[in-house]
Amino acid sequence: MARIIGGFFTSHVPAIGNAIAKKQQNEPYWKPFFDAFPPVREWIGREKPDVVVFFYNDHGLNFFLDKMPIFAVGAASEYVSEDEGWGIPTTSSFKGDLKLSWHIVNSIVADGFDPVMCQEMTVDHAITNPMLLMYPDSNWPVRIVPIVINSIQHPLPGPKRCYDLGRAVGRAIESYGENTRVLVLGSGGLSHQLDGERAGFINKAFDQECMDAIAGDVSALNKYSALDVVEKAGAQGVEVMCWIAARAAMLGRVKELRRSYHIPISNTASAVMLLSNEPVEAAKAA
Repeated sequence: MARIIGGFFTSHVPAIGNAIAKKQQNEPYWKPFFDAFPPVREWIGREKPDVVVFFYNDHGLNFFLDKMPIFAVGAASEYVSEDEGWGIPTTSSFKGDLKLSWHIVNSIVADGFDPVMCQEMTVDHAITNPMLLMYPDSNWPVRIVPIVINSIQHPLPGPKRCYDLGRAVGRAIESYGENTRVLVLGSGGLSHQLDGERAGFINKAFDQECMDAIAGDVSALNKYSALDVVEKAGAQGVEVMCWIAARAAMLGRVKELRRSYHIPISNTASAVMLLSNEPVEAAKAA
């Protein structure tokens, strides 16, 4: 049976990709951010996931304002990296997991969700940057399943809806018959606003509240509406919905392993978290 071994949560700011390409990891501006990743890579190297299920937001490669699904699931055998306008070097393509993708689609539809099914899909910095942070040699030892959450066009899905999606995906993964080790990944955030009167807005207190909830009871964030999150985290800070969904997919006994928070990276409160997920049955046996 498939098992979710843990969750990884990280900002995906486009500038990260350019910093990696220019080998700026040890420069004073970047070092506090990149220093968080060696322990993460050590854990991932030890645990060896087979598949990474991404909860992320598309930045205009696949969907735009004229056609914006609330949720979409990739069901492709390959995902090609493309630059959506930030000048980030593209990476080699990522191998998909068709069987797991379709199992997730069928399971969450039966659970009351209506995702767009994408048999062709390109991916942007919301996936390539986390992958490079995990696997800096660009040799991808994992397959991926991309799950898109709308964070651009209103109406936006709120924390409760994203929490419910995550729970449905978690149940789908745990019911998958293949012996597969799965890492769930929440990509984006934390608080930031790129334009308008509040450009440069960062809310450290709300970021800390979100990180504490991710480490503990993520359902505590369900009290907020989508517009509450826009107010508290900024127009682009709603990417925290991807963190909420990824954390909600972890149905076992969760333990926080790593946490890092750094301001600013390109006017963004950048954060990294790593959680382990032990099956409830194993936890009880111990």
